[in-house]
This record gives sequence, C-alpha cells and structure tokens, in this order.
Amino acid sequence: MSGVQSSAGDVDVDLGQLFASLARNWLRLVLFSVAVTGLAFVLASLATPQYRAETRLLIETRESVFTRPDGSGDNERPILDEEGVTSQVEVIGSTDILKQVARKLDLASRPEFDASSEMSTITRLLVIAGLKSDPNELPPEERVLKAFRERLTIYRVERSRVIVIQFSSEDPKLAAAVPNAIAEAYLDFQRSSKLESSTEATDWLKPEIADLNQRVKDAEARVASFRSQSDLPVGQNNSALATQQLSELSSELSRVRANRSAAEATAQSVRQALKSGGSIDAVPEVLSSGLIQRLRERQVQLRSDIADLSTTLLPNHPRIRALNAQLADLNAQIRTQAEKVLAGLVNEAASAGLREKQLVADLNRLKVESGRVSEQEVELRALEREAAAQRALLESYLTRYREAASRQDRNYLPVDARVFSSAIVPSEAYFPKVVPIVGAAFVGSLLLMAIFTLLQELFSGRAMRPAAGARITQVTQVAMPVRRVAIQPDEGSPRQWAEAPDVSAELAESNVEEPTIAIKEEMLDSAPPVPAAHAGISIEAAAEWLIAGGAARAIFVSPEGDDAAATAVLVAREVADAGLRVLLLDLTATGAASRPMLDGGRYPGITNLLASEAQFTDVIRADHYSDCDVMPVGTADPARAMRAADRLPIIMESLTTAYDLVVVECGPADADEIRRLVGNGTEVLVSFLHHDHEIADAADGLRAGGYDDVILVTPVGHDLPGSPQPTREAA
Repeated sequence: MSGVQSSAGDVDVDLGQLFASLARNWLRLVLFSVAVTGLAFVLASLATPQYRAETRLLIETRESVFTRPDGSGDNERPILDEEGVTSQVEVIGSTDILKQVARKLDLASRPEFDASSEMSTITRLLVIAGLKSDPNELPPEERVLKAFRERLTIYRVERSRVIVIQFSSEDPKLAAAVPNAIAEAYLDFQRSSKLESSTEATDWLKPEIADLNQRVKDAEARVASFRSQSDLPVGQNNSALATQQLSELSSELSRVRANRSAAEATAQSVRQALKSGGSIDAVPEVLSSGLIQRLRERQVQLRSDIADLSTTLLPNHPRIRALNAQLADLNAQIRTQAEKVLAGLVNEAASAGLREKQLVADLNRLKVESGRVSEQEVELRALEREAAAQRALLESYLTRYREAASRQDRNYLPVDARVFSSAIVPSEAYFPKVVPIVGAAFVGSLLLMAIFTLLQELFSGRAMRPAAGARITQVTQVAMPVRRVAIQPDEGSPRQWAEAPDVSAELAESNVEEPTIAIKEEMLDSAPPVPAAHAGISIEAAAEWLIAGGAARAIFVSPEGDDAAATAVLVAREVADAGLRVLLLDLTATGAASRPMLDGGRYPGITNLLASEAQFTDVIRADHYSDCDVMPVGTADPARAMRAADRLPIIMESLTTAYDLVVVECGPADADEIRRLVGNGTEVLVSFLHHDHEIADAADGLRAGGYDDVILVTPVGHDLPGSPQPTREAA
C-alpha cells in the first residue's frame, strides 16, 4: 500500500492585529529612538570637525598658434580625449608628487598624518593582542603617504576635461593649501617633463646634424663627379645640354624645311607664269623687286602716253611707233627681271635643301648623344634624389634643433593644463553635520525598531488568522482490484464511467470498515458550491482520480477552445501540489495552456523538438506558479513539425518515463487526432465550461472512437489562469 498525503492549513496575516502591535509598544519604540538619537548627538558633537577644499584643473592645449612649431600638426598635439584626461588623474595622484607636497608642507610633523601618535588605549590593546597591525611597523614616510591618500580625492568631472583635487583635514588652512600645492607640483612636473624632452631632443639632434652635414656634402660631391665623368653638361632649366640642343635643332630643321618648301612653291609658280606667257603681276616675289616696280611704272606711263596720242595721231605715226617700241622693250626687260627672280628662288630652294641635309645629319648625331645622356641621367637622378633627401632631412633637423634650443634658452615651456579654480580656506566643516546625523539616527532607529516589533508579532503567531477558505486533502492509494463506477449527476446528462478500486471483497475478509478512496473536505466560505446543473467532476476530483488510478497520461480535449484549456492547467497544478512530478504538454494551436504558466513568453517547445531544432532540456520549463513543468507549443514552423508527427509516441514514452504524470492539452480534437498520444495508463478527459450538446457530442465521439472511460471535468469554482498571476496559488 502506498499513500500520498497533502495537508494545508491556509492562514492569512491579520494586518490590523499586526500593526496594532506598534501602538501597544509605542513607549519602547520612542525610548529606543530617543536613546539612539541622543547617542548620535553625543558622538557627532564630540567628533573632530573635518574641513574640505578643492582645486580644479582644466586640461587643454596651452600652445598658441604663434609659438607652435611649424612641423607640428593636429596629430602631434597632446591627447585630450577621455583616456588622456584619466591618465593625467593618475599622474596627479602619483607617489612622487605626493611625496614632494608632503615634504614641502611638512606633513610628517602633524599628528593627523601619524597614526602611531594618535593610538588610543583600545587600539594599543588590539595591537598587543595581534588583532590589529602596528602602525609603527611602517616607515614614517609610508605612514604619511597612507594618511595622505585617505584624505585625498582626485577625480575627473564626467564628460569634461576638468580634474578636481579634494583634500580634507582638521586644519582648514591645510585643507586649502594641500590641493593648491598638488596642482602647483603637477604643473611643475609637466614643465620639467617638457624641459627634459627639449634637452634630450637637442642632445640627440646635435650629433645627427653634424653627421648629416657630412653626408649631404658627400652626396652632392658624387653628383658633381658623376656629371663631369659622364660628360653631362647642364643647359637652361637644369636640363642636359644634349637634350636641349636636340630640341633646338629639331625646331631649326622644321623651320628650314618650311622655307625650302615655300621657295620651291614660289619658283614653280613663277616658272609656270613665264612658260605660259601669262601675267607675272600676281606673283608677290616678282612684284617685290624694285627694278620691276620701276619698269612697271614706266610701262604704265608709256601706255598712258600712247593712249593720249592715239586720239590725235594714227597708229603708224612715228611718235606712236616710237612709244610702242619703248613699250615692247619694257616688257622684255620685265620678263628678263622675272627670270632673274626665278633663278634667285631656285637658288634659295637649293640652299635650303642643303641646309636641311646638314641639319638632318646633325640631328641624327644628337639623337645618338641624347640616348647616351638619357642612360647616364638615370644614375644621375638617383644620386640627385639621395642628395636631395639628405638635404631635406638636414634642413628639418636644423629647424627642429633651432626650435628646441630657442625654447630651452628662452625658458618657454607651456603646460597643457591650467588652474581655473584655486582652493580657498573653508569656513564651515563638512563633517560632522549634527542635524542630518541626528535626524537620520532618529528615523533609522524608529524604523528598525518598528520592523523588529512587527517581526516579533508575526513570528509569535498572534497576527495570524485562519484563511477564508481552508482545505484539507487526503488521498490514499490502495493496490487492489479496480471496478467501474457510473457517475450520473442529474437526469438528462450522459452517464460517465470512472474506475475505482474494488475493496469490498478484501474488506469483507478483514472486517475493516471500507476506507474512503477520495476524501476531500472543502470549507469554502466565499466560493459558492458547484450547481447540480453542471455535469462532470471538479478539478480536485479529477486530480484525485488520476492519482488514485495511477494514471501515467491524461489527455484533455477542450471542444470549447482556449478558455476551457485552463482546466488542464488547474488539474496539472493540483496533482503537482500533491507531490507528484507532473509535465503539461501544450498541443493547442495558440498555446492557450502554456501561456498562463510562462507569463505569455514565446519559448521553444514541442514543435521545435519535432523539427529537430531543440532538445528536451531546451523545451521543458518550470511553471511560474507551481511545481509543475510545462512544454509549450514552440516557435518552429507547425507544418514542418507535423511532418515529424510519427515521433510523438516516442516523445510521449520518454516523458512518461521521466514524469509521474504527463498532462496533454489537445484543444478541440477528435478520437483519431489523439491516437498517437495514447499509451499504457492513459485517461481521456473532456474539459468544459458550459455543458451543452456540443460537449455531449464530443464525449460520445471519443467513446465511439474506442475511449469508453471518458471523464468530463469542469473548472467551476476556480479562477481560470487566463492571464499571468502575480503570486503562486495552488489551484
């Protein structure tokens, strides 16, 4: 025989009784708060006043445009980003600067910086007992630095380049002097760093410049020597003489060829005019001759005279004949002179041809020379580039050397920071603030004592009272034969069959009174009883039936849709509260059963498992409001998941092995659709909210499909978990 027993005595907190304890113990509350407040006032009054002052530094580029070196660009300026400013904070708080300030202000002589001089009797006893380290074991300088750092605060103002240096001390003058001294020491440190950098630069540049001078001389000497050995005289524009002559000779050859062509063309035109007996007046070279011009003038005059005399004299007149004879002689002279001009043009063309031949010969010679010069110029340019690079490097080194030397000589070393707010002597102590301390002590002590009183009242049980609905449940499972029981709540409703252990025969032999298989006393003061019109068993009865019958699977069918799917959730939680390991598998299309258990989130589930996108450990989750586990619908493609529906029996077998009970919510399904889910120890239940013909037809359809023992379950009397609940409540 095995039994599962669950008893719960539900109680509520009586808030009126709980807070009434504060009124009953008001005197204790007030006395405790007054005592703590008085103690805080005494301690605050006796505490040594502490004064605080601060100095603010602004990190910025102090170099002006007039004094910035020419070679320095934006990339060479100091880093002023967040990392750079944070680095300066660490520099300000470095040990070297703090030691310098401590020596300057003689902090070692002040008692507040020497822990060994202010040791109380209790502290000395703790040191002797070994419960506290002895300050005298540390060197005096280290003790001063330790106390110095405890009173010093250095930080960067967020999203700015401002650094704040704060210091607190018993002496207000010292509180103002220390931040100012630290800021001054930091500026001196930066200035000395720049001076050291300039000194190192000049020391390094000086021998480098001397070496570069010699290298520049050697490079230029190699250029001159190679130029003379290679016969590479330089012409205008620093180019090779052969190349320059070749260019000039080419231009001259072009000009001579143009003149020869022009002379030949002119001679040809004159020759053609003389040969054809035509007029030679149209030839410019003939007309440009002075003799021909004078003959032409004389010819014009004779023709004018002949024309004048022809008006009075006959053509055979001796005067006219004489003039005609002179005119013919002038024409002959003009032709003779034209032939002379032609001969001159021919000679000019021949001379130009000879000049052209000479220029071509010279041009060919210079081409050979230019080829040789070009080959030599390759080596010459390489030597010149090396000399130019050495010269440019020397000039840059000289410029940097002069700039560094001038800054060092003139002592111009601008620091990339400035103090824009110096510390002043504080007139009011920042600690202790008597009024805030006393007020906080009073409020805090009153609150702590009130909490202590409430907890004392709560743990004593005086503030507890029975809940409005107390429930005591006892379920006993007996290993004995099973008989079928007919459940028919009212007339007109379908008969429902259930199985119950058959204990009559065994009890008859033992003469023992028949035990109650499912005893459940409900004291629901506020919940109304289930009306007789609802055919079916309650959530508690269904849970007891599954536990008593040893069911391994509970298949829920909800013909009414998502609202009725809450019945499976309530039954699963009820069984889980009885101590069994329960898993709810949600096979609804909308995830109506798993959403209330997981606060509506979308998680991998059965579809992901069927689609081979997840494993069992990825799809099983805990119910937020009970000890029940849940496997949601999932996020995979339903069509893809249904192609692997043949794996459902294997998955159900694995879940049945791991859990005491697997509750499956199928939604509005029929007998064929749930056949893959059925196995050994399976119970089929139909959940409903309102009993009607649709529910009866669904139950009859399941019975016709081979499931004779169909049980109807209704959640009447329970709050449906349609939305996530704020706290866990057993269904």
